[in-house]
Amino acid sequence: MKAEKKGMATYNSIPEFHKLLGTAPPHHPLISVINCEDLGDYTEEIAEKAMYNFYIVILIKRFDGKIRKGQNYVDFDEGQVSFFSPGQILSTNANALEGWILLIHPDFLRDLPFGKTIKNYGFFSYEIYEGLFVSEKEEKLLGGVVESIAQECQVNTDQFSQKIIISMVEVLLNYADRFYNRQFITRKHINNDLLAKLERILTDYFDSDRVSEEGLPSVEDVAAQLFVSPHYLSDMLRSLTGMNTQQHIQNKLIEKAKESLAATTLSVGEIAYQLGFSHPQSFNRFFKAKTDLSPLAYRRSFN
Repeated sequence: MKAEKKGMATYNSIPEFHKLLGTAPPHHPLISVINCEDLGDYTEEIAEKAMYNFYIVILIKRFDGKIRKGQNYVDFDEGQVSFFSPGQILSTNANALEGWILLIHPDFLRDLPFGKTIKNYGFFSYEIYEGLFVSEKEEKLLGGVVESIAQECQVNTDQFSQKIIISMVEVLLNYADRFYNRQFITRKHINNDLLAKLERILTDYFDSDRVSEEGLPSVEDVAAQLFVSPHYLSDMLRSLTGMNTQQHIQNKLIEKAKESLAATTLSVGEIAYQLGFSHPQSFNRFFKAKTDLSPLAYRRSFN
């Protein structure tokens, strides 16, 4: 059902989304696949900012227009997949579209293990310009899985239907996870530049007084300086280095701590305060957890 929220339309129902796109009602009210060739005339409302309270996976093959998620617009290229989680704000301006759209209402997954694990797929929180670019072969593979989901939605519902559909959705998302990791590798030169920029940002931060005044930089702040989403940054770093953003920040802190312990006569307490710790005991525990040595033991190793 459509609701109005402070001047912004909110869509809680998949059938309402079908109506919005000018397509026939879904076979199942909680999960649906829309073939973009079947789209009717869009209502004017779709160009407006709106919140959709269900998962959306969309593969674009040809798109004459733009979609905006949050504050960011994107012009879609051929063979791009984007993922949207419930509660995200979208608007679009489109004239022609080829591809498919998969809609999954959270109620379809409620009280099931996959209802929780679906949140572990970080790409549902990526920015729209961080979409998945798929090859023709990958596009056909994903399309085959989606077609199977569509066919299962059209058969008479029985005790196996939900389990079978969810297993196919999980396969689709696992393929997407694999293809994103491939994308991180194939765009390694771009991601290496991003990694180098991250190192500069962290080095500048820890060489300033900000760490003692503000504490550790947040993943969100670092990602914003790199103009990427926090989840995308962590997933990209994990694919390149085996560590997420938070671990990179903590490693930079340990490097700074080791430098101070080895090259200065500051006390452990002074170093702890300098690195943003309110209590030396907290710094001692953190340092030992990361190095298996206490700060004093590390310092003595240089004598």
